[in-house]
Amino acid sequence: MKLYLNVALAAILMTATAKAQNINVGIKGGLNIYNINSNNGPKYDNLLGFNLGLIGHIHLAKQLAFQPELVYSAQGAKFTTSGVQTKIQLGYINVPLMVQYMFDNGFRLQAGPQVGFLVNAKSKTPNSTIDIKDRLKKVDVGLGAGIGYVNPATNFGIDARYNLGLSNINENTSVKSTNRGFQVGAFYLFHHK
Repeated sequence: MKLYLNVALAAILMTATAKAQNINVGIKGGLNIYNINSNNGPKYDNLLGFNLGLIGHIHLAKQLAFQPELVYSAQGAKFTTSGVQTKIQLGYINVPLMVQYMFDNGFRLQAGPQVGFLVNAKSKTPNSTIDIKDRLKKVDVGLGAGIGYVNPATNFGIDARYNLGLSNINENTSVKSTNRGFQVGAFYLFHHK
């Protein structure tokens, strides 16, 4: 039975690939400006981080594309209590599934869901570092929307995106906290057409 399921899955993937007009693979990286929105926790300030990963760019039609990504994202927030700053540093492997509308001049509008998998979580003060991964949920669900631009002559592009977390990241259900943040960066598409 497993063999039949694997063969069926492979056939579906090959059919989808064959129907796509053009498939590109690329790399991306950039700056994160993230925060944590909490309904009854501390007031958080933005924390700078980075993102780095792989992108797939699949042309579905002349002006429509699907862009799945696999990205490590350093997120979190910071707050100050009694003069002591605490940084909540969260590391996620994010899988955005963006649908893009592509204009003829290289600009793109994009939006889609994102699933994040927590890989590390620390609370840092000047005097201590505490692992807080067991206090947080392992999966984060959100939505992303943004704009981008690609120069076909060079295969380089830039993009800006806002990610809005929809799920509570806390294991403690009495406090609801969600991730949210901006990402800006650059990407390169290999053999872009």
